[in-house]
Amino acid sequence: MADGRGYRAFRLVNGAILILVSALVLYPFVNIVAQAFSSEGYITSGQVNLIPRGFNLTTFQVVFGDDMFWRNYRNTIQYTVVATAIAMALTTTYAYALSKQHLKGRKFFIGVAVATMFFNGGLIPNYILISQLGFRNTLWAIVLPNAISVFNLLVMKSFFENFPSELEEAASIDGMSTYGVFFKVVLPLSKAVVATMLLFYSVSFWNSWFGAFLYMDDPNLYPVTVYLRNLMAGVTGGTSIQGGGTDNLSQIGANVQSVTMLLTVLPIICLYPFLQRYFVSGVMLGAVKQ
Repeated sequence: MADGRGYRAFRLVNGAILILVSALVLYPFVNIVAQAFSSEGYITSGQVNLIPRGFNLTTFQVVFGDDMFWRNYRNTIQYTVVATAIAMALTTTYAYALSKQHLKGRKFFIGVAVATMFFNGGLIPNYILISQLGFRNTLWAIVLPNAISVFNLLVMKSFFENFPSELEEAASIDGMSTYGVFFKVVLPLSKAVVATMLLFYSVSFWNSWFGAFLYMDDPNLYPVTVYLRNLMAGVTGGTSIQGGGTDNLSQIGANVQSVTMLLTVLPIICLYPFLQRYFVSGVMLGAVKQ
């Protein structure tokens, strides 16, 4: 059946709007990349737009030449991997249990989870709790406080509620336990939503900095986001940067924000293409009831 004139016009207008929106979204990022590789004079005079001017790698050399950067980068990878693994384990099991209508106290456990979206103990009580548990200056201060995102939990719960019960019943008849059904049947068939939640959690933990800034005193334990934050604060305050020297301070101050943003977002950009094909389907499957 041929497309009508109105539908063809709609497709053209829709395509033009999407191209415009994509360009508006990409422009700031391309501008940041251009500034990260440009020299001070062109940046301060506002001559850098989409193409680097006066190609300069001074800030990258200073950051990459600092052993603390690589140590903190390794910490970030460790924190992200451990935190994401724990978050996925807790979220998937909690969501699967809440998806069962026959679960005793189901409404209570859902209410407990939802209540945390609107109420929390506050900054000072959380700090006291983490300190009394002995988590300060440890991995657990970063990993445990945000181990479950209620939004992710509810999306995954909705997905499991729409999961075909016939598959679970067939597995149970074949002799599988509840854990066997979950790990060998449900999870392998839930790759879309699992990959989506994996992306959500990994991005969140990778970009997190306030918990480490609050609960850690040893710079050797900082994630790279805190390192880059301190780098920006040091340049803004006019202090010298390790390995930078006073001669390079003006150049570093001109594009340190662009360099830090680029270094922070680059690993996530590299990860996203591998999970992108699951992203839309995973969110939709967990958000729409059949």
